[in-house]
Amino acid sequence: MARNVSDSDSVRRQNRGLVLGALRVQGPLSRTALAAGTGLSHASITAITHDLIEQHVIAELEPAERQDARGRGRPATLVGFNRHVSAAALFELDVNRARLSLVDYGGILVDRIETPITPTTFAESTPTAFLADRLRQLQSRNPVEASVLRRVAISVQGILDREGQSLRWSPIAHLANKPFATELAEAFALPVALHKRGRLLAEGARWLDPALHDASVATVFVGSTVAMGMTFRGQILGRGDEGATEFGHMNHLPNGALCRCGMRGCIEAYASDYGVLRTAYSVPETAPPAPAVPAQQYEGLIARAEAGDRNATHAFNVAGRAVGFGLSRMMAVFDPSHILIVGPGARAFGLMQAEINAALASALICRVNGLPQVVAYRDEREPVFKGLLMKTLNEIDQTDFATLA
Repeated sequence: MARNVSDSDSVRRQNRGLVLGALRVQGPLSRTALAAGTGLSHASITAITHDLIEQHVIAELEPAERQDARGRGRPATLVGFNRHVSAAALFELDVNRARLSLVDYGGILVDRIETPITPTTFAESTPTAFLADRLRQLQSRNPVEASVLRRVAISVQGILDREGQSLRWSPIAHLANKPFATELAEAFALPVALHKRGRLLAEGARWLDPALHDASVATVFVGSTVAMGMTFRGQILGRGDEGATEFGHMNHLPNGALCRCGMRGCIEAYASDYGVLRTAYSVPETAPPAPAVPAQQYEGLIARAEAGDRNATHAFNVAGRAVGFGLSRMMAVFDPSHILIVGPGARAFGLMQAEINAALASALICRVNGLPQVVAYRDEREPVFKGLLMKTLNEIDQTDFATLA
């Protein structure tokens, strides 16, 4: 008897999860469309949506006006998420800035705080105090959403431990090896999750471009660091559930230029903003990398290269070569149909493209199957934010609401 009850509960949770997942992917749907999309019977859909409406997780929406005046009958009633039943706080941390967004259960941005980060930010204030202060600001400004806040999710640059619970290394000064996720969870009595930015890039790219949802894609961030996230036929790849590749710290030239990580010869040491800056000004490769490069300085290097400055042009050629050969090595084990270049470096894609393509052309897989499609997305924030948003809301769907009695 206990086994039957357990199995019944498991099926119920799974079916509720299917309904919430379909709404998360496709937006508001009719009950008929939900049945078709989930494979559940109309009777099951009717029962599940009734329960979810009673629990205020979803709501019936006002019927839309028919665009085709010849249509007969009443428009189908759609169901969608009740935006006011839950909320999430999303932190994005990188070398140059911190951004905290408050979103409702429907995925709508409610409020946002953005703060510059310097090499001394987390020396002057602990990461926990810094994050807690900004989270309290958002809560005080948005008391309604604060009362239903269910999750805090943090996007970080660096290497997470294998369990994804702490940050072992980061290019963001004074951030690694600090228990800020645990301390924040205790201070606010909320689940706090750490996510690696490379992984979110891959996940966000799928959500932003429906054509890539089931594709094999490598999404490469080029800017203050170099990072990559990968999807294989729509499935996120990485070292674990919360991991991602360390593409930027793949060795490009043995005993080469000094990287921020302390190693020598990494792809990042040549292709990141500080690598390009070092090459353009003929600074010795053994010189310590700049702790941060102002955005306007990197943009200035791009403008100089586009105007024909030989030193700047050479620096971006070197960067493109490092990225291209890294991709060619990756393609020996992973053959994506698309490669997306995102971040500030996407603005310089035209300056790096020839070297990237030349390096890819040297890979056997590309000679056999042809070059993958390589495109630049100008704003890396949207893939990262979208990935963080959808991952967090999906966790609320499946963990909090699919399991409701």
